Amino acid sequence: MTLHTRARRTAAAAGLLLLAAAGLAGCGDDADGASGSDTTLRVSVFGNFGYEDLYKQFERDHPGVKIVETSEGDLGQYNTQLTQKIAAGSGAGDVVAIEEGQVVNFLQSADKFVNFQEHGSNDHKDQWLDWKYAQATTADGKDTIGLGTDVGGLAMCYRKDLFEQAGLPTDREQVAALWPTWDAFTQVGEQFQDAMGDDVHFIDSATNTYNSILMQTADETYFDHDNKLIIDSNPAVQNAWDTALAMSDAGISAKLKSFSNEWNAGFKNGAFATIACPAWMTSYIEEQAGDENAGKWDITTVPGGGGNWGGSFLAVPTVSKHQDLALELVDFLTSADGQMGAFEAVGNLPSNPTLYDTPALKDATNEYFSDAPIGQLFVAGASSLKPVYLGAKNQPVRDAVENAMRSAENGEKSSSEAWDTAVSDAEAAAG
Repeated sequence: MTLHTRARRTAAAAGLLLLAAAGLAGCGDDADGASGSDTTLRVSVFGNFGYEDLYKQFERDHPGVKIVETSEGDLGQYNTQLTQKIAAGSGAGDVVAIEEGQVVNFLQSADKFVNFQEHGSNDHKDQWLDWKYAQATTADGKDTIGLGTDVGGLAMCYRKDLFEQAGLPTDREQVAALWPTWDAFTQVGEQFQDAMGDDVHFIDSATNTYNSILMQTADETYFDHDNKLIIDSNPAVQNAWDTALAMSDAGISAKLKSFSNEWNAGFKNGAFATIACPAWMTSYIEEQAGDENAGKWDITTVPGGGGNWGGSFLAVPTVSKHQDLALELVDFLTSADGQMGAFEAVGNLPSNPTLYDTPALKDATNEYFSDAPIGQLFVAGASSLKPVYLGAKNQPVRDAVENAMRSAENGEKSSSEAWDTAVSDAEAAAG
């Protein structure tokens, strides 16, 4: 199976849980009023979850139901808006996506979300990685506010054509052998930069590399499991900071802010040659780089072993007027068939471990990325992924740290000055 063909499989009707709700949904949501009236389910996500065909399947199975998705391209903006809507008790969708960095935050207000345990989720939690299910469950184990969609996994995407111009090998196994460690990766970057000059750089930014290293080496980042801010005492943070800024100091960074217009254009224009890429990033690269760059990209292993970057959950706010249908839709989208449908559409790596040995997943390739064996690359590390604890204030602290790092990368502050700013701004953001 190749992802480029985007062969959408027809997802079988889901229903591992919430079967009781199916009867209600099949007769129309009580909140809709008269039987037979049309119902619109509103789904709020960020980026591309690959649900287009799955929505059509669900609508065919539920005559009179229409699904309307709104997608925000800026994750930070999405998180801010979702937090405000949940707090206000209005404006959020019937189904909302929650990114892994925000789930701890929303667990603080679990009463604002439908508890999936009350709808049978504990009976089927083996369809998610243990830690994935636990991430969206309160500490006392009584509430589960979201069901897992995907996990990040981590690999390295690179431009073969630029590597060739720089005199570097292009074969993915030979490329992987170049960088067993991040220090070796930096040395390859310097070699690339010497050959290519300043028109194109080796990495997209210090911040993306920093986050990859941090999520690779730590089981907690800015907060410990008691939610105490530990930015200035966690050696994993300092190591990732120093390693990433060493790359910037070496002149191998294009200094592009993630998800900015300039970063997006950089994929198409070949402004950088490598980017740490979790599974979900592959569809983003393809979308931004366009058809004209098909076959120029490839994927290989990331320095330092595997890691995790991203992954999401689907939740149902209690203010939804269509809870039964919304619960059934979440059940459908997070089922094994739903997760495979999303993988085949946009490459999001399932969080369902029972899929990892299936030929459809482990033998999958991606034509856009030179037929890279994405199943092998991403699945190999998926089973061994370790959860990284992210506190409730992780996102604002992460934003503060990234802003400070960019000030060093852009030459506005020294590394030590930027670090002091990162710590002080993180303390302010943590409250």
